[in-house]
Amino acid sequence: MTGRLEIVKAFTFEAAHHFTHMPVGHGYQRMHGHSYHVEVAIAGTPDPVSGWIEDFAEVAKAMDEVKHALDHNTLNDVPGLENPSLETISRWIGSRLEARFPGLTWVKVARPSCAEYCVWRRAA
Repeated sequence: MTGRLEIVKAFTFEAAHHFTHMPVGHGYQRMHGHSYHVEVAIAGTPDPVSGWIEDFAEVAKAMDEVKHALDHNTLNDVPGLENPSLETISRWIGSRLEARFPGLTWVKVARPSCAEYCVWRRAA
C-alpha cells in the first residue's frame, strides 16, 4: 500500500495581545484576548518496531513547552511575537518544533470564536 502518513497533535492556549501599528482608537490596538487552538502535523514512515512516526508523548512534551511560553501571557511580551498575528504565531511555533521533529509539515493556529486560522507549512 502506498501513501503518505501524518500524525497530528493539538493543544489550546489563552492569551492577550494588541497591535501597535493600528491607529489610536482601533479595537485591535487595545489589549484584548483570544482562545487559540493549535494543531501540529508530522509526516514520516512509521518505525517498523513501534509502528510510530513519532512518539506522541515526545510530541506532547515539546508542545507543552511551547504552550507554557504562550498560555495566559501577553503575546507581545514573548520574544519574537512583538507583532502577534496568526501568521507570526504560526511561524514562531514552527520554528520551535522543526529542529526537534524533522518530519514537521505544518502548524495551524486558529481563533475558533473568530472563525480564523493560519497554516504555516515547512518549506520543501
